[in-house]
Amino acid sequence: MPPITRWYIKTALLYFIGGLLMGIGVMANSSFDLPAVFGTLRPVYIHMLIVGWLTQLIFGVALWMFPKYSKEKPRGSENLAWTTYLFLNTGLLLRIVGEPMTALNYQTGWMLAVSAVLQLIAGWVFVMNTWGRVKER
Repeated sequence: MPPITRWYIKTALLYFIGGLLMGIGVMANSSFDLPAVFGTLRPVYIHMLIVGWLTQLIFGVALWMFPKYSKEKPRGSENLAWTTYLFLNTGLLLRIVGEPMTALNYQTGWMLAVSAVLQLIAGWVFVMNTWGRVKER
């Protein structure tokens, strides 16, 4: 298994555990009188599970299992794969921090905008790097 795939899958597993723990906070907020920050965690919880867990797991497995691009570059561009990883995770971390802060009326809306742009670019770069590997036999 190539290193980039291991990084994607291990990071996905960490987000899965973090998302499940975040889910406990979200559910506890509906039952108990917790600090206001717990009321802002639902979008973060969903984002951690969808982008952090599922999307990263899919990206990692796709890089590993899709047909080879070529003998010289079996997984396409290694640099593009790492760029996707970096942009996706930086965007997700900005979202995890920025979402609650913005909901609590801090002036951090820029974090959500940058987060969205980074994740969008990560998606585009992933498609660019993977497109050539989706072919007939």
